[in-house]
Amino acid sequence: MAMTLDGPLADRDRWRATRCSIGKAMDAIGNRTAVLLLREAFYGTTRFHDFATRVGVTEASAAARLRELVELGVFEKRPYQEPGQRTRHEYALTEMGRDLLPIVLALMQWGDRHLQGDGPPLRVVDTTGSPVRVQVANDRGDDLSAEDLVVQVNR
Repeated sequence: MAMTLDGPLADRDRWRATRCSIGKAMDAIGNRTAVLLLREAFYGTTRFHDFATRVGVTEASAAARLRELVELGVFEKRPYQEPGQRTRHEYALTEMGRDLLPIVLALMQWGDRHLQGDGPPLRVVDTTGSPVRVQVANDRGDDLSAEDLVVQVNR
């Protein structure tokens, strides 16, 4: 079930695992709190207190991860002010953050399938009510499995 490696990748001198995009992505956003903050952002959460409460972490933990995600460029802080209150900031996904949607949905889809014995707690549908799923596909839209993939060295 593994992806096949073409000849050039067998030559480890042409590719370094230290340049792995998966490793870099995991270093950037690969902890539970960060992924759950992203989940909440995709569900519409924007306010700091709501993030901390819904993710179930301390305010210090939420603040630290949100700060890191803002510095990375996944979120941007936007000021808002409720009548009679001081100015606060909400957190909005940037384009970089919105590009993480397939990852969050893929994790949800995998968890629904393999970890929820009594069925998924939520259903994601499009605006017409059709179920949404994450898939690996080529430019023609054909579903692909790991056996259909070839990894090639770019440089």
